[in-house]
Amino acid sequence: MPAQLIDGVALSKSLRAEIGARAAALAGAGRRPGLAVILVGDDPASAVYVRNKVKACEECGFHSVLEKYEATLPEADLLARIAALNADPAIHGILVQMPVPRHIDPHKVIEAIATAKDVDGFSVHSAGSLMSGLPGLRPATPYGCMKLIESTGVALKGKRAVVIGRSNTVGKPMAMLLLQANATVTVCHSATPDIAAHTRHADVVVVAVGRRNTLTADMVKPGAVIIDVGMNRDDEGKLCGDVDFPALREALGDSGRITPVPGGVGPMTITMLLANTLQAAEVVR
Repeated sequence: MPAQLIDGVALSKSLRAEIGARAAALAGAGRRPGLAVILVGDDPASAVYVRNKVKACEECGFHSVLEKYEATLPEADLLARIAALNADPAIHGILVQMPVPRHIDPHKVIEAIATAKDVDGFSVHSAGSLMSGLPGLRPATPYGCMKLIESTGVALKGKRAVVIGRSNTVGKPMAMLLLQANATVTVCHSATPDIAAHTRHADVVVVAVGRRNTLTADMVKPGAVIIDVGMNRDDEGKLCGDVDFPALREALGDSGRITPVPGGVGPMTITMLLANTLQAAEVVR
C-alpha cells in the first residue's frame, strides 16, 4: 500500500476557518486585522502570489492593502512607504513581495519593516527570536510545514529529522522549529557528500532545494514522513516538487506520510501568513 497523503488543502481550509472566526471576534472589538502587501515590478509569478495573498485576506475578513509600483521605484521611496505603514495603526502586517528589482537591497527592505509587523518572519530580530526560542512571528513556509507534520499525529520528540536545504527562508528556520519540538535534527545541503546516509535513518525529511528528484525512493525508510517544499516543472511542464513522488510514495508504505505538489505545503504558506497577521493584531495594545 502506498503512503498516505498529507492534505495541505484540507488542513489549510480548517485553519482558515479558525482564523476567520478569531478575526471576526477581533473586528467586533474594534481591531480588524490588516495586511499590507507591496509589489515592485511586474514579475508574473510575484503578481500571482500577491493576488492569492490578498484574496485569502479578504476571505478571512482581514483588511488588506495592495500597493503596486513600477520596477523603477527608487529604494528610498520604498523605504519611506514602509515607514508610513509601520506607523499606520490599521496595518498589523507588512509584506514586500520578493524578489525586488536589482537596484533595491532586499536586506534593507526586510529590516525596514517593524518587528511587530514582520509577518514574513525574515528580519534579523525575528530570526534571532526563533534561534533563542523566544516568542515571535515565524517564517510562514516552515511554520506551515510544522502544522502539516502535526496533522499526521507523529510526535516529534526524540525523532530523527533531516532538512535538505539551508536557506534563510526555509531550511534554517525549519531546523530551528524542529529542534524546538525536541527532534534530533540534521541539515544537509549542496556540500553534504552523502545525503542518503542521513535520510535513510530519518523519521521526518523536509526537502527545500528547488531541484527535482533530490530525494528518491532508495533514500528513505518505510514509515517516514516526507514534506516536499519544492516547486518545479517536470518534462511535460506539470508542477512537481523536489522528490520523486510516485516512487517515494510506494517505498514509504502505508505507514508513511507524504505531501503532494501541488496541494501540500503551498496552501499552508499563505494560511500561516494569515495566522501571523492575526497574531500581530491580537498582541497590539
